[in-house]
Amino acid sequence: MTPEMRAPRMGAPEWLALFALSGLWGGSFFFFKVLVAELPPFTVVLGRVGIAALALHLLLWARRDPLRLPLRQWGPFLMLGFINNVIPFSLIAFGETRITSGEAAILNATTPIFTILVAHVATTDEKLTSARSLGVLFGFLGVGVLIGREALSGFGQGDLVGDAACLLAAAVYGLGAIYGRRFKGIPPLKIATGQVTASTLILIPLAGLVDRPWMLPMPTAGAWAALFALALLSTALAYLLYFRILAVAGATNIVLVTFLLPASALVLGALFLGESVTAGALDGMALIGLGLAAIDGRPLAAARRLLDGSGHPPQNGAPGVGTKA
Repeated sequence: MTPEMRAPRMGAPEWLALFALSGLWGGSFFFFKVLVAELPPFTVVLGRVGIAALALHLLLWARRDPLRLPLRQWGPFLMLGFINNVIPFSLIAFGETRITSGEAAILNATTPIFTILVAHVATTDEKLTSARSLGVLFGFLGVGVLIGREALSGFGQGDLVGDAACLLAAAVYGLGAIYGRRFKGIPPLKIATGQVTASTLILIPLAGLVDRPWMLPMPTAGAWAALFALALLSTALAYLLYFRILAVAGATNIVLVTFLLPASALVLGALFLGESVTAGALDGMALIGLGLAAIDGRPLAAARRLLDGSGHPPQNGAPGVGTKA
């Protein structure tokens, strides 16, 4: 069996977890925007990972399975925390001091491009295929349609520094998804706990030197609520789902969540804020769905079996994740 044939696939539990993750991470852009109005970026990120680390350690202690790592394993966890939390979280928080949370989420949707390119070079089982390329194209078309022509016509005319910060965060996320593969075999709860603990250790001196948070005024009740929601829901719970999907389905599948974030924000806005759902938004979500189907491969394979008329896979195989189209 070739490496391509052993490529990770998404099952129904992984898809459900992916949609849940999109809702949790979709809210993080809103929480960041609330927080950076009162606190500097490094302090916001320290609060996010610090509270999440405490919560995850308490969960492990409650399960009587505390995180005990040999000293040599802290090096990889510090690297994971640095490239998967410290850099991208700080860049997004900084970017949202200059651009809207919606624009930050849109730029974050470029993460699969970077991940697929890195995975193609750095892995043997997640090579770039025509189906994945088509899926990425449909995904970006869907994001563009969902945003709308008027928004796109003015896109990029805002703060270029803020745009560049969020785009760089997406690129670093792509590296983090590939680096996270080396922790396969470790329970997702312990990976998440180790990652945010390592991130906290990095950010304590960084925030202390740059932000001096003890000199800042006390945040409002709304900011505290946003911080705890960001830490407990969009970080602690979200990373439990993230590492579970990553272990089963691979790096290029886990970053599909970035295509779902705009759709997730649309649904949450309609349910809780009374926002209307436009025809363009529905068209955009349909295109995103086509992109996900193309990357997953199984819907295309089923369609080819129907066209073949035999009820069996065609002799030359069907294109999809992990196959050569």
